[in-house]
Amino acid sequence: MTQPTNDEMTHFLSQIKTIAVVGLSDDPTRMSYEVAAYLQAQGYEVVPVNPNARMVLGRPVKPSLRDVAEKVDLVDVFRKSEAVSDIIDDAIAIGAKGIWLQLGISDPEAEKRARDAGMFVVSNRCLMVEHRRLVGYGSAL
Repeated sequence: MTQPTNDEMTHFLSQIKTIAVVGLSDDPTRMSYEVAAYLQAQGYEVVPVNPNARMVLGRPVKPSLRDVAEKVDLVDVFRKSEAVSDIIDDAIAIGAKGIWLQLGISDPEAEKRARDAGMFVVSNRCLMVEHRRLVGYGSAL
């Protein structure tokens, strides 16, 4: 599948406010924690999603995407590729605008379903790395 262009990613990232991070760990040494902390520092509202954690980055953790009450703009995924299909179904069900699959994560069939549902889709890329590259660390949103 075709990845969005740099301009498309920059535009999308400038339009969103709330990011649900699926698989967000409460362990500060994990990459999911580092990425979520970075996103929070950039002004995004981060919603932790993990059935095995209670609080992360000062926020209560939701056990699944379908338990998130607030409107979610982007779902950032830190789970194995095998879990992506169900996560995309949940993201579609809650009306998320986009899905971002972190490095090493992809599911072409599920990604196609997400695109067909009108979602912005990025796979196999780190959201923090791309945000820093395209928007810049410390940029106001």
